[in-house]
Amino acid sequence: MSLKIRLARGGSKKRPHYTIVVADARSPRDGRFLEKLGSWNPMLAKDNAKRVELNEERIKHWVANGAQPTDRVLRFLAEAGIATRDAKNNPEKAKPGKRAVERAAEKAQKAADAAAAAE
Repeated sequence: MSLKIRLARGGSKKRPHYTIVVADARSPRDGRFLEKLGSWNPMLAKDNAKRVELNEERIKHWVANGAQPTDRVLRFLAEAGIATRDAKNNPEKAKPGKRAVERAAEKAQKAADAAAAAE
């Protein structure tokens, strides 16, 4: 049984509140879980102490027993100093697509033709 430390959504429409839980990876997002480990309220200001609340002792226990935190939870754990998270970098994502490159080349060609005609 693989365990995940993940978020379970609560709250009403457009007013989310998440509970940090440890659950079987096969169970639904808001379904059955083993234990509540904390909470995250994205509606609060980023400098508010109650925005992210963690039970560090229990989180360390579950990580030692093989539970894998999801990416978002791992961000919270890294911010609290419980775990380390490698920074991700995808330089390919910033590159323009094929069509954008074609349009830029076409625009440059038109500008060059206009400059040649003006001379």
